[in-house]
Amino acid sequence: MRDDAKSGSEVAEPSRDSIGNTLRVAITVSLVCSILVASVAVILKPIQDDNARQYQQRIILEVANLMQPGADIDELSAKIETRMVELSSGTYVDSPQPDDFDANLAANSAETGIAIPPELDLANIRRRAIYAPVYLVRPTDRVEQIILPVYGSGLWSTMYGYLALATDGTTVTGLRFYSHAETPGLGDQIDNPAWISQWAGKELFGPGGEPRIEVARGVVQIDAASQDTTRFRVDGLSGATLTGRGVTQLIRYWVGPHGFGPYLERHWRSEGNEA
Repeated sequence: MRDDAKSGSEVAEPSRDSIGNTLRVAITVSLVCSILVASVAVILKPIQDDNARQYQQRIILEVANLMQPGADIDELSAKIETRMVELSSGTYVDSPQPDDFDANLAANSAETGIAIPPELDLANIRRRAIYAPVYLVRPTDRVEQIILPVYGSGLWSTMYGYLALATDGTTVTGLRFYSHAETPGLGDQIDNPAWISQWAGKELFGPGGEPRIEVARGVVQIDAASQDTTRFRVDGLSGATLTGRGVTQLIRYWVGPHGFGPYLERHWRSEGNEA
């Protein structure tokens, strides 16, 4: 009787395969994995940030035709000075600092961004930051090129790039896109060196100061009738008309009166070109 009573009063141990144990194991494993992932992210972030910085520097050097195989990127980048510009006035400002500036975050902030009037929003980006960086290629005391960050909508994505200009503020010396998701084999021709090379020597503005640069529909014909316009036009992208139009519109916006236009005007006058 005592043995029966004792066995009846004992509480059965929970099965290791019970739902409670399974949940505890799953939660513990999830927590450990989360901690490991977070730790790796923290450890790798400085490396990722440095890689992103070097990639940006390399693209800027490429658009300025300064990149050399095997050369030290930091050493070459010492020839480029970064300044912040207030876009509406075209003047240099000391704050914010270029290294801490994120154009997308600034554009979406009520304090540092503004809405673009629809009639001016050629790039279809809706908002832009009040400030923007400019990169001055200065291998000596004199500025030799100006590099502007430009971006806008293509067919499928926002295209981000850099436009390099001669010191007259109107002659293109280079164009590179470093981030986009345009159609492989079609829109991604904007990365094609043969197409990119066409931009050098093109002019941004017509005689009246209006942006005239454009990606043509088809091949630009050089003949007596079109000779006056070829300096403003680049061959179209076969099968990617909308991507080409996006390139035209984003450049026209950023060099226009709501983009870097006031800055380019001030720079042009400072170079002694005022009539």
